[in-house]
Amino acid sequence: MKSFKAITPDFAFLLLEVQGQVETLQHFFEQQTPTLRQQIAHACDKTYNLKMSVEAQCSSRFHTLPTLSTTATTKLRAMGTIAHQLHVISRTCNRIAKQFRFITEHSQLHPEEYLPFFEDITNALNRIQPALEKKNINLASTIARVEKTSDERYRRIVDRLLNELNTGTEAAGHLTVIFIYRYLEQIGDALEEIGSALVCIALGSSFKPAQYNSLKETLSGCGFCGSMSDVEYEAIIGSRSGCRIGLVKAPEGSAPSGKWLSIHKTGSHAKIMQEKENIERWQHYFPALVPTIYNFHEDEHEASLLTEVLEGSTLDKTILTAQQDEVERALATLTRTVEYVWTTTKHPEPLSTDYMQQLSSRLPPVLKVHPTSLREFSVKNETYQLATEELIRQCSTLEQGLRAPFSVLIHGDFNMNNIVYNDALHSIRFIDLYRSKQFDYIQDASVFLVSIFRLPIFEPQLRDRMNYATETFYRFVRSFAEDHGDTTFDSRLSLALARSFYTSIRFELNQSFAKRMYLRSHTLMDKLLSHPSSDWESFILPDDILYY
Repeated sequence: MKSFKAITPDFAFLLLEVQGQVETLQHFFEQQTPTLRQQIAHACDKTYNLKMSVEAQCSSRFHTLPTLSTTATTKLRAMGTIAHQLHVISRTCNRIAKQFRFITEHSQLHPEEYLPFFEDITNALNRIQPALEKKNINLASTIARVEKTSDERYRRIVDRLLNELNTGTEAAGHLTVIFIYRYLEQIGDALEEIGSALVCIALGSSFKPAQYNSLKETLSGCGFCGSMSDVEYEAIIGSRSGCRIGLVKAPEGSAPSGKWLSIHKTGSHAKIMQEKENIERWQHYFPALVPTIYNFHEDEHEASLLTEVLEGSTLDKTILTAQQDEVERALATLTRTVEYVWTTTKHPEPLSTDYMQQLSSRLPPVLKVHPTSLREFSVKNETYQLATEELIRQCSTLEQGLRAPFSVLIHGDFNMNNIVYNDALHSIRFIDLYRSKQFDYIQDASVFLVSIFRLPIFEPQLRDRMNYATETFYRFVRSFAEDHGDTTFDSRLSLALARSFYTSIRFELNQSFAKRMYLRSHTLMDKLLSHPSSDWESFILPDDILYY
């Protein structure tokens, strides 16, 4: 890639300067001379200038080469990251040298403890250039693993020093030694970031080495037999779940038939395990509705899934971009599918809901984004308005008397972008089933309806389409309630909508649009509390609240 060639000289000099500085610092551990100390400080100034030069050249490429591919953009950013972290190492070396003025005769640095740090750091720095030139993922991962060994080594040394302090050893010098080893351990953190950036360059996508190792193990477990250097990984941006999601492409012939294109999802062990179990549960009842799991991999802290890529478009994209007849087919297919799922998995036992509890638990992150959405108690024209928190508390008490008459298997996060429509097959399929469970169908209904409303699209023609989708699905849900004798449908849907409208604003920075949503939430809760609690069957949802 031409963009790298002009950057390489300054980058090479930066790397050489840091390598020399680390070597000088090692000599300084053995003999603290003013000359060595001055060399370390001077090197820090030089690496700063070189780092700035590399970053400026990377930035220049973004402006002068507007047709850069996503892969090229990722690589340029990674180069800037490596340059920055190399200067972090240089700056840390300078800080270590400054600490030596506080060393006392009672606290010495032992070669058998500090030399392994320098050996790991030197070896890692020596691997950066070949890892970059050859796009060698294994070398990049080796560089990143220095962080883990540095952490373990640092903990052992600190344990020894703290034990000595507990026996009455003079403290000041020992604390300095701890600081020095802490700085050496932090160089391992910088090397981990460098390793991550080198993996980005090799794969063409932002990727941490631990996640790369997870991907490698997951692919191997489902029969992948090719080289990882041939694997393409494209991160899927926009997920707010906390998981990392990417599209994986492997060459034909390197993986079992039909598995060369996959979705790789990595996250906390508990979350990925729960999603795996939920997909398997859906596969038991509705194998055609959810993606096939190709492989599952787990380690101590994280887990990952490799699943089928679903063909089609997410429902939000279909509604906004497809022709009207396709939109109508998509919504008809959706309602038929949902009705079949709900009818098939219906359990007749009543159950309690927790919509207000869900709202209460999400209120702190909501208020971080929109602190003014919290209403205070007020009295106007002899009419009082409860403060938001009291409103939620009283609605929570009200909810306890509004049990759902039956339960169904719900998706749990029934947003439009978790529904995939294939017009050629007239099929609907579901993704992101982490929150799936046996519960009140009203939850999925409210989440879906608000996922349409909250799209920040205000062009009248598109809003008409969105309102059409809202009306179609709302009529279906109401009809389902009537067919199954759900006499408290309106009141429970009001509670669920109040929850969904309010919690959705934590993802919306448009103050005016967010206000429209949280005011709807307050309106619904006010209306519920003003209704006689002994007559919920007569409560009517103001359905105009669903439309923008």
